[in-house]
Amino acid sequence: MSIKLEGMPSNIATADTFPGKKVIDREGIEYGKVKHIHINQDTLIVSGVTIHQGFNKDYFLSDDYIDKFTTETLLLSRPPVRTGVTVVDIDRHKIGKVKRLHKNPDTNELESIEITNGLVHSKILSKSEIWGIGEKIILGMTKEEFKKLE
Repeated sequence: MSIKLEGMPSNIATADTFPGKKVIDREGIEYGKVKHIHINQDTLIVSGVTIHQGFNKDYFLSDDYIDKFTTETLLLSRPPVRTGVTVVDIDRHKIGKVKRLHKNPDTNELESIEITNGLVHSKILSKSEIWGIGEKIILGMTKEEFKKLE
């Protein structure tokens, strides 16, 4: 349990107040709850958070996704791309699910996503092919155009 100390500035919070807060984006979509806060050991600045989304579904969000913490929630500046999320075409026809995220090892920036569309078939698409992110990933193409990709 954290307590507010006398003389402590009002915009400072203790680390034990963050776990369990709901994580939402600007459209009100909930992405889970804060599990851990990650702090850079050299700068002592928050570098990201681990989000718990259910049974064995934890994922990391870097600090560039974080807008601000309130007393009850972590507000995201933009929605994250996550594995296991349904992928649809521009007309909202289901294509598959996000199987794997491919990120730049130096910057941790998303470069492409691998989409599974069946038991053994998958395709890798550049992040530029993503039209929208939310409860589902929306591609900027039709299902027929997706099928023609190699």
